[in-house]
Amino acid sequence: MTFLKDSLIELITETSTNLPPDVRAAMGLALESETPGTQSAQALGIIASNIDMAEQDEGPICQDTGMPTFLVHTPVGVNQIRIKQAIREAIAEATRRGKLRPNSVDSLTGKNSGDNLGEETPVIHFEQWEENEIEVKLILKGGGCENKNIQYSLPCELEHMGRADRNLEGVRKCILHAVWQAQGHGCAPGAVGVCVGSDRAHGYALAKNQLFRTLDDVNPVPELAQLEAEVMEEANRIGVGAMGFGGNVSLIGCKVAAANRLPASFFISVAYDCWAFRRLGVRLDASSGAITRWLYRDPNRAVERMARSEGFPLTGREVVLTAPLSEDAVRALKVGDVVLISGEVLTGRDNVHAYLMKNPPPVDLRGAVLYHCGPVMLKEGANWVVKAAGPTTSSREEPYQATVIEKYGVRAVIGKGGMGAKTLAALKKSGAVYLNAIGGAAQFYARTVEKVLGVHLMEFGIPEAMWHLRVKNFAAIVTMDSHGNSLHADVEKETGAKLEELQQVK
Repeated sequence: MTFLKDSLIELITETSTNLPPDVRAAMGLALESETPGTQSAQALGIIASNIDMAEQDEGPICQDTGMPTFLVHTPVGVNQIRIKQAIREAIAEATRRGKLRPNSVDSLTGKNSGDNLGEETPVIHFEQWEENEIEVKLILKGGGCENKNIQYSLPCELEHMGRADRNLEGVRKCILHAVWQAQGHGCAPGAVGVCVGSDRAHGYALAKNQLFRTLDDVNPVPELAQLEAEVMEEANRIGVGAMGFGGNVSLIGCKVAAANRLPASFFISVAYDCWAFRRLGVRLDASSGAITRWLYRDPNRAVERMARSEGFPLTGREVVLTAPLSEDAVRALKVGDVVLISGEVLTGRDNVHAYLMKNPPPVDLRGAVLYHCGPVMLKEGANWVVKAAGPTTSSREEPYQATVIEKYGVRAVIGKGGMGAKTLAALKKSGAVYLNAIGGAAQFYARTVEKVLGVHLMEFGIPEAMWHLRVKNFAAIVTMDSHGNSLHADVEKETGAKLEELQQVK
């Protein structure tokens, strides 16, 4: 197995940095389908630029490189222990090179291992087959979309959908509800893998396995093929749109499998994946470990450019902000404004917010811009360099955000997916604003960072530390303002109404 480790490093690198052709094609159709000039169209434009940047620079498409999950088929007699060890070595090396973010956290101590290795990390599923080559498939599914996985037990009552019974119509309702509930938290437009039946645990595994299918294939089971087509058509009529901004494209793929179940159980398991659908595979020579061919992509075929224009197209209507921010500047903003931020920005995720509830901040946060971001960072000499820096899902900070804003004078919060009523009230009371950056656009935002000014609370690990950054022309959209308005609440209400309309038509 002379070449096994290097082959696996190449697989991990390509999966993290270069979307497969079927996903690129689906995102190209999404770009063509969206109404020009809308917030969703702007988001898709940034996403397209980010896809190009990641491939060109061989940088992570999204800073959240997820929980690496491998599906490995081996010929009878091949040493699976050796393959597992090589996978672990390759994961650690890819992390050291900045192709993966260190994401493995001890659930008991909260300590980040720093190399993506730990108890049951990475996830590796082995199966034997009677072919003479090894097949390795890899999916990198981030925490934002992983958190929007959902499981239903039929029969049940669904918000806006009514009763879902133990039949294909009930399954259809559950899948549409799953797309709706993800909103912008899962970085729409997304894809869903679905399992009808099985038990709770295996149903989720089978649902995730459906994400290894290409987006353009056709289900061999006629009833499921029809269901997939119906869901695709109806989900894109709901109007969730890119990043939950409202729009024409909410779903780029729906893949459904059915498994036998217990008489008492009827589970519908849904694995939601984001637009940054990172999934690739290789065939390996069983004796040398060398790559014999790629799955999902042809490495000899030129990668087509996604973006229609260079960078973020400016209209002249953008609001230019310089951090730290004044209350007057923030009060002047309203939902829908596009802002370009320059100056100092501080990152803060789950651990930082929990820390600030009991401890004073390590830096003055008056007028500050607080970015919900867990970047990929590399140390080059004495300096830290940002390799990927898109937003994380903000809803996890809802229990803390109002207190942090009011207690420390934060003026702007950047994240994705929006926040709840408690934060909205704090924005209005304190004169602060929520800015939605484009989820997954890790390379686009990394390029706005001029310098890493410092780092605090490094004991939390790289993703959870508070990074002090200087940025230039960081683009985001005002989705919650200081006047009590929330685009997220409006879209959730409007899309819920459209779900109800779909049921009336049925």
